[in-house]
Amino acid sequence: MADVNTGDGGGHGKHDKKRAKKASTRIDMTPMVDLAFLLLTFFVLTSTFSKPKTMEINYPADPKDKKDLQKVNNALTFIMTKDDNLYYYEGEFYPKNNKDKKPLTELIKTDYSKDGLRKLLLDRNKPTRDKVLELTEKVKNHEIADTTFKRMAVAEKGKKEALTVLIKSDDKATYKNMIDIVDELNITMVGKYAVVDMMQSELDLVNAANDANPAK
Repeated sequence: MADVNTGDGGGHGKHDKKRAKKASTRIDMTPMVDLAFLLLTFFVLTSTFSKPKTMEINYPADPKDKKDLQKVNNALTFIMTKDDNLYYYEGEFYPKNNKDKKPLTELIKTDYSKDGLRKLLLDRNKPTRDKVLELTEKVKNHEIADTTFKRMAVAEKGKKEALTVLIKSDDKATYKNMIDIVDELNITMVGKYAVVDMMQSELDLVNAANDANPAK
């Protein structure tokens, strides 16, 4: 509240000079402070705080019995290593002198560019990606609901014949390489991917490839 203190200005005596009255004001700031705190509390309670962004990575569960291991169909295995080098091979890995008498697996070098990793994933995941894009068009045309689209898209990406990507790395790869691969997997709509440990025979091939292709 504001108080106004007024005085009579003197001049009580007969010969006293009468002076003009002066008014002094005092403003009570308590209501304004209360209002400021009420507004601050309101904005704090109604604001949406930034949520931490997480990366979803699937780790395969260890089988109870090695006999339960199944062959991976339509699979690509990417191996990250030093100097942003990226290698891959298709299907199963066959080491030297394997029991199936298969030829030794050869590593193919690529990179993280749109003409390297992205083009490879787009070509190998084309059937699944086309199906998901068809579902996207149905959502735009209001033929199916968003919840139905998500369920059907997940089902398409999880089919047995869909592309499966295994990601491996040695101790010389960087987190940036990992993020780049996951970003490309999301862009190319690959639904089945997992981070797994590298075998010693794979590491030997990677070291040999790095020696054959030294960083410039």
